[in-house]
Amino acid sequence: MHMADALVAPAVAGTMYLCSTGAATYSVKKVRDMADPKKIPVMGIMGAFVFATQMINFTIPGTGSSGHLCGGMLLTALLGPSGAFLTMISVLLIQCLLFADGGLLALGCNVWNMAFYGCFVGALIWRLFMKGGMTRGKIIAASIVGSVVTLQMGAFSVVLETLASGITELPFSTFLLAMQPIHLAIGAVEGLITAAVLSFVYSARPELLYCSYASANENRLSVGKTLAIIGVCAALIGGGLSLFASSYPDGLEWSLERVTGSTELDAEGSIYEAAGSVQETTSLLPDYAFKGNESAVGTSFSGIVGGAVVALVCIGGCTAFKFYKKARTA
Repeated sequence: MHMADALVAPAVAGTMYLCSTGAATYSVKKVRDMADPKKIPVMGIMGAFVFATQMINFTIPGTGSSGHLCGGMLLTALLGPSGAFLTMISVLLIQCLLFADGGLLALGCNVWNMAFYGCFVGALIWRLFMKGGMTRGKIIAASIVGSVVTLQMGAFSVVLETLASGITELPFSTFLLAMQPIHLAIGAVEGLITAAVLSFVYSARPELLYCSYASANENRLSVGKTLAIIGVCAALIGGGLSLFASSYPDGLEWSLERVTGSTELDAEGSIYEAAGSVQETTSLLPDYAFKGNESAVGTSFSGIVGGAVVALVCIGGCTAFKFYKKARTA
């Protein structure tokens, strides 16, 4: 559901940058005060995992469309809303700059649509389900409901942003009727994937989950082993399974094609040209491949390197926030 620059007017893009920056500023303050140091490596490993899983587009049967994990609900269940939001920003920023996935002008919209709802609204849904204690059944239910609801909200925001941008090729009602049903199906699949990952964590180290009051248990996997398993899965997904991603357009591209007959729209103007020029300079692996070479090696390399960069940005950023606070209070 990564929006391209052509889908948003500069005024709408600027407004969404302000909204996303406000949420990010709040999140930085919260993460800076985070007491549990174990959450820092969790941010890095889970950021890499979400990056890798977003490379896997799964086919939605009978539609000619595909979808991929957004990851906001998954991250929130492990990191809480603020840590999850900053981790999602890292994923989306690296995708935008290094791989030209999603427009630079539209980055504020993509952060809001894909991260804000999944992390902050997702946290409300998670807490609601976990009242009275955490069980595997509650985890599965919260994962599915949270993924479906937050993805529907994100899809609706895309439609509102194109409406506010005056994209006449995308009439509100027609675009809405294309976007919502396909993302309902995508959200259901994401919910099942989220439930599977969180069920593993619940079995291995339940105290890592948000709102969990479980204590460490020597009979379970260690935190290090649990994160190592997830990290290895991220490498295998990004470096191997990404080669088998569906070739069908994702939910947004599919909706655009149904309404306009094309998966892309054109945009003219100096702002769009400037944003495109910046991305052309920074995207060393455009479309998750070597420049001018669409070999499978490029895709595997992109999956592994991208995950590693996201992990470093998450861990480095969080460490810097906490160091800055420590230096100011010293």
